[in-house]
Amino acid sequence: MSGGDNVNKLVNLFEGEGAVCDEFGCAIPGAEDGQGALAEKASRRAILPGATIGVLGGGQLGRMLAHAGNRLGYRFVTLDPTPDSPCGQTAAQIVAAYDDREAARELAQRSDVITYEFENVDAGVAEMLERESYVPQGSKLLYTTQHRLREKQAVEAAGAQVAPYAEIESLAGLQEAAARLGLPAVLKTATGGYDGKGQWVLRSEDELATAWGEASRAGTQLVLEKFIVFDKEISVIAARSPSGEVKTFPPAENIHVHNILHLSIVPARISDKVRAEAEKLAVSIAETLGAVGLIAVEMFLTADGELYVNELAPRPHNSGHYTMEACRTSQFEQHVRAICDLPLGDPSLLTPVVMANILGEHMEPLLEWMGEKDAAAEKLGVEVKVHLYGKAEAKHKRKMGHLNVLALNVDAALEWIAQSKIWRV
Repeated sequence: MSGGDNVNKLVNLFEGEGAVCDEFGCAIPGAEDGQGALAEKASRRAILPGATIGVLGGGQLGRMLAHAGNRLGYRFVTLDPTPDSPCGQTAAQIVAAYDDREAARELAQRSDVITYEFENVDAGVAEMLERESYVPQGSKLLYTTQHRLREKQAVEAAGAQVAPYAEIESLAGLQEAAARLGLPAVLKTATGGYDGKGQWVLRSEDELATAWGEASRAGTQLVLEKFIVFDKEISVIAARSPSGEVKTFPPAENIHVHNILHLSIVPARISDKVRAEAEKLAVSIAETLGAVGLIAVEMFLTADGELYVNELAPRPHNSGHYTMEACRTSQFEQHVRAICDLPLGDPSLLTPVVMANILGEHMEPLLEWMGEKDAAAEKLGVEVKVHLYGKAEAKHKRKMGHLNVLALNVDAALEWIAQSKIWRV
């Protein structure tokens, strides 16, 4: 019997008792205490080890999710258009486009629960799967975070502040908004875009027409954001289960190079007050948006201690990779626990750590380093853990893996990274 059949059997059982069933579970109208407890248990739908988790997307996040879930006893199947995808190397794979509805239905038939490993999957497919199978993350949050304007409005509704912004529909509108918000400002596509793609930093009025010409060809709505002069970029990853349990990982201090995350430093070099406020914001956003699984909240911290939410990601996040060795529970295990409605794990930090991304141009020096004895690591007292993603081609600026540099303090880890030849290309 397939995972989907197991869920349908449960739904049919309750419908026979006059239950009202939807994608979130079943409720029995007028049920007494005993029946109500049974209905509540059905609504929770705890998915126990031995079940199969379907993953929309076959990238490195799915790969690491499968590694963590396999250790708990779950099976995995992924849907991705690239044969032998990173996740497909550790799970069964359906090779198909993300908008292939029949392939998505096959994924549902083979799964007890479905999750997504990146937010640019087809929202229509996610909505269909939500109706026809069990997707505890739902499609609503995916729909929200796929569009910058909707995302900003949702963040504001959760009580957090974002950079002042304006929707842009014409060059005249861009000129008016730039005058009102002030320059510098950042013009962004409302959909798509990652690692700095789909963004134009505007520093003078002379750049507006050129940026409008390039951005308008993207074929999507545009947003102009006031440029926030920040002291640090930080992120907090929160996990929330269908039962409402919420836990946060320690904030990471993030350093980007060419708009791509280079380092995540934990503990972040911020005050206890800022740390507590950042975690509080992440919890508020997770609860207000009804997130299930992980949600990463990226923030700007200004010199005067103000926090502005920059972006959300409703999935495991690059800045959470440090948790794999440095926390009692990794972000990937926590995501599995959350979507399966198991008790969430302890996210406490075990050791200071700096996560460093490995891009395509770093692969050759990394492999050379792996074959040699590392005197610097011994001298500085650091332990370097390597995670490679199994991608077929090491393209320039493509994320190929990451290192978690464990140390007695982050200064030692940063010094090892500074001395290493891996990133000197």
